[in-house]
Amino acid sequence: MDRRSFNRRMLVGGAAVATSLSQAPEAADAAGAVGGRVRRAPAGGRVRHLRLYAERLPGGRTGYGLARGKATIPGPLIELIEGDTLHVELVNTLDVAAGLHVHGLDYDIANDGTRVTRSAVKPGGTRLYTWRTHAPALRADGTWREGSAGYWHYHDHVIGTEHGTGGVRRGLYGPVVVRRAGDILPDRTITVVFNDMKINNQLGHAGPDFEATVGDRVEFVMITHGNEYHTFHLHGHRWADNRTGLVTGAHDPSPVIDNRIVGPGDSFGFQVIAGESGGAGAWMYHCHVQRHADRGMAGWFLVKRPDGTIPAHEPHRH
Repeated sequence: MDRRSFNRRMLVGGAAVATSLSQAPEAADAAGAVGGRVRRAPAGGRVRHLRLYAERLPGGRTGYGLARGKATIPGPLIELIEGDTLHVELVNTLDVAAGLHVHGLDYDIANDGTRVTRSAVKPGGTRLYTWRTHAPALRADGTWREGSAGYWHYHDHVIGTEHGTGGVRRGLYGPVVVRRAGDILPDRTITVVFNDMKINNQLGHAGPDFEATVGDRVEFVMITHGNEYHTFHLHGHRWADNRTGLVTGAHDPSPVIDNRIVGPGDSFGFQVIAGESGGAGAWMYHCHVQRHADRGMAGWFLVKRPDGTIPAHEPHRH
C-alpha cells in the first residue's frame, strides 16, 4: 500500500464511513457532547423523513445515496433512537425495478420492500416506506417484548431475483443503527461489508482503509452479504460480545472477543477506543478464513497520533 494513503484516504463517503442520519446537534449537545465527556443518545419518539436514491455507479455497481449523483457503497448510515418512526422515500433512477428491505425494524407487509409483496419501485418511480422502532415493553402476559436497539441493515430485495441477488451483489445495501436512550454515542462510525470475496464491493487486495486518532471512540458496523461465511477480526482491539460491544462494569459476564463468525445476512457492531491498548499504528482487519484473507479480504484501521502521524510502519498487501 502506498504510504501516501495514510493522509489521502479520508473518512468520507460510503466506502469509508457512511453518512449519518443522526440526532439533531442540539440534542447531542443536551446529552453532553463537550469537554471530552461521554455523549449519550437522547430519548426517542421523533418522526423523521429521508429520501434515498438508487443509482448506477461505474464498473457495473449500484448504490444508494442521499442526493442525486451521491450514491455510495455501502449506502448512508441510518441512525435512529428506539421510539423513532422513519419515512423513507426511495427514488429509483434505475432502468429496472428496485426495492428497500430493512432488517430488525417494525413495518407492515406493504413496507416489506420485496417483489412478492408488490412493494417494489418501478423504474423511474418513487415509493414511501415506513419503518418504526420501539423500546422494550412488558406484554399483557407478563413476558417482555424485545426492543429495536441493535446493528441492522437495509438492502434491495428485487433486482435479479425475488431475493434481490443482483442488487445486493452490485452494492445496494447500507447500515442501520438503532440506539436505546442513554446509549453511549461514538465519535465516528465505520461500516464494513463482506460481500462474497469483496469488502464494501471493492476487489480483493483493495479493501478500504479507515482512519482514526488515538483516543477516538470508534464504532464498527459489520454486515455480511453473498454466499460465503466469514470471520471478522480486528488487530489490537477487543470488544464485548453483546448488543453494544461495551461492558457495563467489572463483573459484566459478556465474553470479550476480537474475532466473530458471520454469515450472509448477519450484522453486528461494537465500539472501541482507538489505540487504547496498543497505541497508534496500522492495525489490520480481515476475514480470518485463511483462503479468504489470502485472496485479499483485508484492510487497515489506521490509528494516528494526535499530530497526525503513524508509527514507522508501512502496511503492505500480498
